[in-house]
Amino acid sequence: MKSIITNGGGLDNLKIIKHPTVEPKLGEVLVRWRATSLNFHDYLVAIGGIPVPADRIPMSDGAGEIIATGEGVSEWQIGDKVMSLFFPNWIDGRPTVAKTKGISGETINGYITEQSCVSAASLTKIPNGYTFAEAATLPCAALTAWRGLVTEGNIKAGDKVLIEGTGGMSIFGLQIALAAGAQVFATTSSEAKAERLKAMGVTEVVNYKTDTRWGKTINKLTNGGVDHVLDVGGGSTMQQSIEAATIGGSIISIGILGDGRKGSITFPKLFFKHLKLTGIAVDSRLSQEAMIKAINLNGFKPVIDKSFEFDELASAFRYQETGQHFGKIVLEWS
Repeated sequence: MKSIITNGGGLDNLKIIKHPTVEPKLGEVLVRWRATSLNFHDYLVAIGGIPVPADRIPMSDGAGEIIATGEGVSEWQIGDKVMSLFFPNWIDGRPTVAKTKGISGETINGYITEQSCVSAASLTKIPNGYTFAEAATLPCAALTAWRGLVTEGNIKAGDKVLIEGTGGMSIFGLQIALAAGAQVFATTSSEAKAERLKAMGVTEVVNYKTDTRWGKTINKLTNGGVDHVLDVGGGSTMQQSIEAATIGGSIISIGILGDGRKGSITFPKLFFKHLKLTGIAVDSRLSQEAMIKAINLNGFKPVIDKSFEFDELASAFRYQETGQHFGKIVLEWS
C-alpha cells in the first residue's frame, strides 16, 4: 500500500512511499481510507509551520471502510463506513492533556494513506447517505463549528451569528446556524462569494477588504451586535469580532488565518460588553456522534469546492493557498 509522508519541508518535499499492509492488533481495526479533506492545520504541517517527526503521514481527516477487525472488537464489522477523529484519544468529557496530545496528522500519523490500523474507539460512523469525500470534511471543520455554536454557544432559534470568510469551518457554521433557526451574517472579500453566501441564506455580507471597520458595520446591521462570532483570524480579526458582538455575546476563537498568531485588542470593550471569549480546538468522539445524529435528522450536505486525486496533495494545498475555495477541498481515491 502507499502513503504520503512529510518532514515539514514544504509542498515540494511531500513524498509517496510504499510499505507493507499491517494486521490489526487487540482492540484495533484495519481501515481502507478512501478520502481526506484539507484544513489549515494540515497546510501548516506540510510547510513546516507546525513541527512534526520525520516521515509523518499528514492529514487530520479521513473516511473509509473497515476491512479487518482485531481481537476484542465488537463495535465494528467488516464493511462498516467510518470516519476519523481529530483527537483519537478524546472520547468524551472536557479536554485534558492526555486526551488531546494525540493529534491526527501531527503527533500521530494521519489519513493520506491507503490503509492503516487504528483503535476501534477512535472512529465514528459516517452520516446516512454521505459519500466518503463528504464524510471526510467533517471531523475537523464541521465538528469545530458544532462545538462553537452548539456545545459552547448553546445556540437557539432567533440568535444572530457571524461567520468570517468562506472556508470549510465557516460554511459549516452557516449550515449549523441555519439548521438551529438562527440568523447569519458574514464577511468576505469577494463579491461572487458574497452572492453565494446570500443564496445559502446569509442575511447580510460585509466586504472586509473595502470596510476595515467591518465589526462596527455588522453591529449596526444587526441593531446591536451578534450573539455568536466564529472568529477564524485570531489577532488579525479579534478586534473587529469584539466590535461585532452584542452585549453578553460569545466569541469562539478558532483559527489564525492571515497574520493572526499575534494581535492586540481593546480590553475595556471586552469587559464592558460582558463577552464570553472561548478558544477551542475541535471536540470529542461523543460530540462527533451527536453532530452526526443532527446531520441525519437535518440532512444537510457539505459544500465541496474541488476534488483532487491521492497523488495531487501538493496541488491541492497550492489551490488552498490561493484562497479561491468556497467550502472544503477534498482528495478521494478508490
